[in-house]
Amino acid sequence: MGLRTDHHSAGSQPSGAATVHTAVEFAQQAEKLSLQTTQDNEHPETVAVEAKFVTPQDPVIVTADGNRLPPVPLEQAHKLNILKEELNGDVPTEEISQLDDNAQASPSAVAGFGSPSYAHSKAKQKSEGSLRRSMPPTNTHPLFPPLPLYGPPSLLRDIQCWTFRVSSFFLSAAFLGVIVLGALFTNIPTVCMRTWKRLTLQDPDAQRPFYEEEIRRQNTRKEQERSWKRRKSQGEKTPDRERAEGNDDYVPTEGGPDPVVCDVGYYARRVGLDVEEFQVQTEDGFIIDLWHVYDPREYTRLNDQERSYRGPELFTGDNRKRLRDPSQKRKFPVLLMHGLLQSSGAYCVNDDDSLAFYLCKSGYDVWLGNNRCGFKPKHVLLDYSDPRMWCWNIRQMGVFDLSALVSRVLFETGFEKIGLICHSQGTTETFVALAKEQRPELGEKLTVFCALAPAAYAGPLIGKMYFKFMRVISPSLFRLMFGIHAFIPLMMTMHGILPPGLYGWLGYTVFSFLFDWTDTRWDRGLRDRMFQFAPVYVSAESMRWWLGRECFAKHKCILATKEEWRSEESEDGTDAPLAETASQRMMPTREHNRKPKGATAWYNEQVCPFALWVAGNDDLVDGRKLLHRFERGREPHVRVVHSKVLPEYEHLDVIWAMDAVDQIFQEVREVLWKTCNVRDQCRTPKGCENVAAWAADGAAADDEDAEQSSSDSA
Repeated sequence: MGLRTDHHSAGSQPSGAATVHTAVEFAQQAEKLSLQTTQDNEHPETVAVEAKFVTPQDPVIVTADGNRLPPVPLEQAHKLNILKEELNGDVPTEEISQLDDNAQASPSAVAGFGSPSYAHSKAKQKSEGSLRRSMPPTNTHPLFPPLPLYGPPSLLRDIQCWTFRVSSFFLSAAFLGVIVLGALFTNIPTVCMRTWKRLTLQDPDAQRPFYEEEIRRQNTRKEQERSWKRRKSQGEKTPDRERAEGNDDYVPTEGGPDPVVCDVGYYARRVGLDVEEFQVQTEDGFIIDLWHVYDPREYTRLNDQERSYRGPELFTGDNRKRLRDPSQKRKFPVLLMHGLLQSSGAYCVNDDDSLAFYLCKSGYDVWLGNNRCGFKPKHVLLDYSDPRMWCWNIRQMGVFDLSALVSRVLFETGFEKIGLICHSQGTTETFVALAKEQRPELGEKLTVFCALAPAAYAGPLIGKMYFKFMRVISPSLFRLMFGIHAFIPLMMTMHGILPPGLYGWLGYTVFSFLFDWTDTRWDRGLRDRMFQFAPVYVSAESMRWWLGRECFAKHKCILATKEEWRSEESEDGTDAPLAETASQRMMPTREHNRKPKGATAWYNEQVCPFALWVAGNDDLVDGRKLLHRFERGREPHVRVVHSKVLPEYEHLDVIWAMDAVDQIFQEVREVLWKTCNVRDQCRTPKGCENVAAWAADGAAADDEDAEQSSSDSA
């Protein structure tokens, strides 16, 4: 039922009748947004009672028992809250029972609202209420169109869901089959070449850039496996323990041949560390995983109850910190976020050269965040089959997931700010969340944002045939093909069925085919392990945002439309030669219409400092374009404390390359320390003894001058 805007009609009703009518409207709207239908007064605790606006664009539904449901379209949330405001007041429940039995209102939905005396007291506000009813909600960003609304379970909704699930099972399986066959077919020449070299007594890997180092590491792992076996069979000191004493006494508690498992704790214990898992609740009710990497010699593991989720309220100011030796200075906390179709286990697959373990042993308090659903989809109210469980995209991952993870790390560590490191999609959700139209206050909780392979602009890979196909089909056909639940869940099924070695090889072959990357710079002996933490469950809506015809694939940017960023590039002189020639012909007009460079900024003064490491050989995203945006003064509030382009690096090399420690990780370690706001309260990380503090005030003054000069040129 739509909102009433006919003032004369409303004014002609007696005040009690008007209140009854509003109560019926509220009951119907509440039921539309509730967890379940409330016929015969069943499930009163699941009734929607309020839309809570986390940001102006993100209204989550609060149920009668205080739980949360995912965001709904703005107009639906606006309608629920206006009706609630018109009925708000302390009203005896027995007065509600006098409502007309034929009003189609659920008693549980209108309990506590709607007395005639309350309506009389609200008569003076009738005009204002009618005006608010007719007010349209705030417009949404063109890159983030409204998500569909799925109501509580009903026969019609169940038929719709099963139709999409059946159609998507067959169609998405066929699509995946084509991709796998294409990957296998294109891999035939490589297999033939390797076979020929072996038949001619040549080593097919001899030309790899780190071949000798790969052989050395392979031999080291074999020796450690033999040492572990001896240690298990003998109680005496073994080379494994001797190696630990030469490595700051990090004694491995797991060892032997690698079974290749999807378990970050196991790989942490292989290098003398350990991991505990926290459950974090987002403001829209999802339960997501947060992994804490710690040194068992100095940290006491929390019990299950302490590691459980704490509710949806964020940034409450409370904290809990626990050290085995309270007299020691604390380690500065760092949160790591993963890329598309991955989990944060991707940061734990290279033994001591894994970014998570490297930072932990350097002296940081390392936390690994995972986005919603992941390996184990969980929600406080919804189950896997409910389409509302999967109605989200990159905005919700940034606004809700990232904020919840940052808040929990702050609570557990007692710090006011933390460092943030993201790769690929993790950078995207952060860029989105920090934007001034999204959740800019999050920037005040971060000392620095380190972006590895920053994904703000699309690379040439988006034009490949299979991606172009997904961009061409309509949203309705996309949902018919890939469903309204998880995106190709068959991938997760295969993850649990196939042997780790076969799954790792197949995962690399398919992803290499899709994204044009290679394992040239990786330790190939660990490749099967790398792909045990991907893929994870993601929503079909999320993939539609990346690849569909409306959002990223169309505009090739996460926060600006194609027309906006092309206009900026034309003004800055960074567009293509043909466009430059055309712009020269239009120079007088363009100069006349030129806006201040900060006028189209994505971020305001609340944004944290940025550090960027760009893979120069990355066809998936274009990091150089983002660097140009900052260099050209398009973001006057963004302070870039460090930037580096690695010409030979591909998209995953920034976390998995064998020389990533020297090329990236050491610099990340130093950037985290020089931007730390409480250096006097923290232990100095290993290797950062001579790193000077970053002069934030001077950088801010420079930014203000740049902004002023931009304004003066307007």
